[in-house]
Formats: sequence, C-alpha cells, structure tokens
Amino acid sequence: MLLLALDTATPAVTVALHDGTSVVASSSQVDARRHGELLLPAVDRVLTEAGRRLDAVTGIVVGVGPGPYTGLRVGLMTADTFGLALGVPVHGVCTLDGLAYASGLAEPFVVATDARRKEVYWARYDNARTRVTEPAVDRPAEIAEALAGLPAVGAGALLYPDAFPVAREPEHVSAAALASLAAERLAAGEELAEPRPLYLRRPDAQVPKNYKVVTPK
Repeated sequence: MLLLALDTATPAVTVALHDGTSVVASSSQVDARRHGELLLPAVDRVLTEAGRRLDAVTGIVVGVGPGPYTGLRVGLMTADTFGLALGVPVHGVCTLDGLAYASGLAEPFVVATDARRKEVYWARYDNARTRVTEPAVDRPAEIAEALAGLPAVGAGALLYPDAFPVAREPEHVSAAALASLAAERLAAGEELAEPRPLYLRRPDAQVPKNYKVVTPK
C-alpha cells in the first residue's frame, strides 16, 4: 500500500505519503489564496522526500470538506485526475475527521473550522475516531450553549473563544492524519466515502438574476 493523501478544504495545502504502516513524507503550507499554485509542487516535494515515484501510488486519499467552494475543488479535481491517470481508487475522508484523528482525544469534543461569514463548519465527536453528528455550518453563538464545556479543536475554535473557551490544537488539518486514518479504516475492511465535496452552502459567486443583455441583437 502506498497512499497519496491531500487536502485543500482549509487554508492549509497539505500532502502526505503513507505506506500502510506509517507516514513516510508530508508537507503542509497555510495560504488560503494559493491552493492551486502550491498543491502540485507539494506533491512533487513529498514524493522526492520519500524517494518514490508517482506511479508507485496504489490509492489516493482526499479531504472532502466541508470547505469553501474554490479551495475544496482544487484538491478534489487533483485527486480525481491522479486516480484516472494512475488507474487507482480515490478515497474521500471528511476533513473534520482528519482534524479529530490528529487531536488524539479520548473524550467527547468538537471540531470547528473557519467557514468565513462569521460561521464555522463543525461536528461533534465521542473520541478521535468516532463522529456522532453530521458536518454542519452555523454561527458560533448559535451552537455555543449546546456544546458548552466540550473541548474544541480547529481554526474555528481558536477564532471564536467566546463560543469555544476550551480550544486546543491542531488548528489545521494535515494530510498525514488523513492518510493514517484512511489506512487504518482500509486495513479494518471499512469502505471510505466517495470523493465528493461537502460544500454545505452555495458558492459566493453566482449568476445575477434579471441581468441586462448588453450584446447587440
């Protein structure tokens, strides 16, 4: 097994290789505006560090969000392209699950990432491996009472300390955690999700309604 994992659902552009036993190389850069520019060089860097060729990869793991439309689709389209070119399966993993797994927590907690518009993408977990709610998007103040007293990880928790007073690391997802979680689930015979995006809301850019035609008839 050699899994190539990547995620662009958050400001982190993150890539990792996992050989079925452990992570052999990884790279993470935080830049919310350069996902497309940074992702492929990160893949090259990770392969070089591991001393492996792209055609040695046996599967792709990609974070499916939730996340902003533009950033999220960079990772998903890249994963689909690699899968088609190499003839290998593409496995989706919820980005929030990757953050939860990296936390290592054995108690109930929350993962919250920045959804912009003063909102967070979030889900509740019983432990680092077990999500108990579907991912959602809400204003922190609207969910603070229901989640009171629970530790919270992720950039969303750090951004809104009034709603998440017990904030912990990690701040951003890592492909290393996604790859490790995927490898663990595959070894256990579990089926992973389809590589389809969790947008949770419509993109910011939309065709305006009732726009005027300015071209000549």
